[in-house]
Amino acid sequence: MNKDPATAPLDRMASPVSPDAIGFFEKWLSVWVALCIVAGIGLGNIMPGLFVFLAQLEYASVNLVVAVLIWAMVYPMMVNVDFSSLRHIGDRPKGLIITIVVNWLVKPFTMAALGVLFFEVLFADLISPKDAQEYIGGLILLGAAPCTAMVFVWSQLTRGDATYTLVQVSVNDVIMIFAFAPIVALLLGVTDISVPWETLLLSVALYVVIPLIAGYFTRRGVIRHTSKPQESAEAVARFVSIIKPFSVIGLLATVVLLFGFQGGVILNQPLIIALIAAPLFIQSYGIFFIAYGAAWMWRVPYNVAAPCALIGTSNFFELAVAVAISIFGLESGAALATVVGVLVEVPVMLSLVAFANRTSRYFPTT
Repeated sequence: MNKDPATAPLDRMASPVSPDAIGFFEKWLSVWVALCIVAGIGLGNIMPGLFVFLAQLEYASVNLVVAVLIWAMVYPMMVNVDFSSLRHIGDRPKGLIITIVVNWLVKPFTMAALGVLFFEVLFADLISPKDAQEYIGGLILLGAAPCTAMVFVWSQLTRGDATYTLVQVSVNDVIMIFAFAPIVALLLGVTDISVPWETLLLSVALYVVIPLIAGYFTRRGVIRHTSKPQESAEAVARFVSIIKPFSVIGLLATVVLLFGFQGGVILNQPLIIALIAAPLFIQSYGIFFIAYGAAWMWRVPYNVAAPCALIGTSNFFELAVAVAISIFGLESGAALATVVGVLVEVPVMLSLVAFANRTSRYFPTT
């Protein structure tokens, strides 16, 4: 494929890098996240009123505080998106094919199968049949909702191709609008599912459209006074390096909030949390290695392969939580299962980001 000269420096920037090149905060990110998890649980129990107030700041089941923090995480990645290189995406279809197949033909069904295995067989003596069905329902909702926003963070941490990641997420969003309800209805064995379209569309607007527009105009402003493609790419790289710490801060603040919201539940029901987390851990690592292995066998470049695998592993938890509440109720086991999915996701994804970075040398760079 003839590469656009304007994207070549960006490709180098997105290619695998040595651990020494990773910033201090990124290098020790798992430590900071662990501290934030402890802080969130502690603050959630010490100051529950504060977190109740923050949890009420929402519209269409989308928490506005979390939305702002996710926006801070996503924005640096969006500045890296080079719209002029979008025309070359069709020259590299492998990443999109893997993303679509894993997210829509594999992930929902493996999640449902694991839910049935664990809650109707392995854990059958530990929980009631009614609770078991609700936990399975929550897992199915998570499995049918691939990630929209956080994948930009994981892509950035693995030096993914920002433009390709945007296309992968956009394709998933379009498919989700049409496929989410039928797949969930099929797996739940029901036919009357009310999908909160307001939540779905608002989440896509908040987490993808608005940051993308902001990133586009920021990029134009940054390269306005440059005349050569290499100068433009270097100017963008310098700007992103300045704002990138805000992405890490946003991630850490989000972890504190999410664990603060559920601090009481975690301490009061540790066994139930552990039971729900077990199939989620297996699902997350299993889906990642299916997609990552397929990308390796198909010789997909690392800066496409890593985000491709991470998209399927991560979940659109806002949508899953909203649908669980609307179908099963706020205090239901399904709602709890989707929340546990949020709690499991961050440490799991960080471990997979670290694994991907360590194995990047086994993939082609272009």
